[in-house]
Amino acid sequence: MTESPSTTKKAPSRIQQRNRTLILDAALEVFSSQGYRGATLDQIAKQAGLSKPNILYYFNGKEEIHVTLLNQLMTVWLDPLKEMNPNGDPIKELIGYVHRKLDMAIELPRESRLFANEILQGAPRMGPHLSAGLKPLFDKQIIVITRWMESGKIAQSDPAHLLFSIWATTQHYADFAAQTEVLLPDRQAREDGARAFLDQLFTKLLTP
Repeated sequence: MTESPSTTKKAPSRIQQRNRTLILDAALEVFSSQGYRGATLDQIAKQAGLSKPNILYYFNGKEEIHVTLLNQLMTVWLDPLKEMNPNGDPIKELIGYVHRKLDMAIELPRESRLFANEILQGAPRMGPHLSAGLKPLFDKQIIVITRWMESGKIAQSDPAHLLFSIWATTQHYADFAAQTEVLLPDRQAREDGARAFLDQLFTKLLTP
């Protein structure tokens, strides 16, 4: 049985896909620098090189664009924590997680600031994702870290606050980039120094 024309959803054309990508990339730039409240459709349109009516052809408004970006970001945000192997060497697994979070801060600074801005506003659009996506994964990995501590493989500490401290020390390089780039203008030295320091910090913290 074939679908009638009224029920068949036409796949987006190459131009439509390109324009959606342009809009989302432009919106990421605007939201990450201006925040949700400070961002406007006019700014997004200008950044994308498209007209405002063209933006509204693809999205209902600013909120739909923002929610689309947050939905895409949440998957990326959870992946580094998912990759932590409960059967691996605990110190190597946790240091590897630190590296993945630092790499994300360096390579995806706009995404990190988008996330931070949403959290600072009370997570009005990301709240369900935090409850349904992050919380179960967080609880699962806390159990893994607790077992590592109880077996003496890593030093005792509060596993939840251990993860919070990893987030804080790595995401700092994206969320406070305007500050760190002034204080340490040599990019390569800044990134290498961050990696070496975080290795030293967490290796000492985790070693029994």
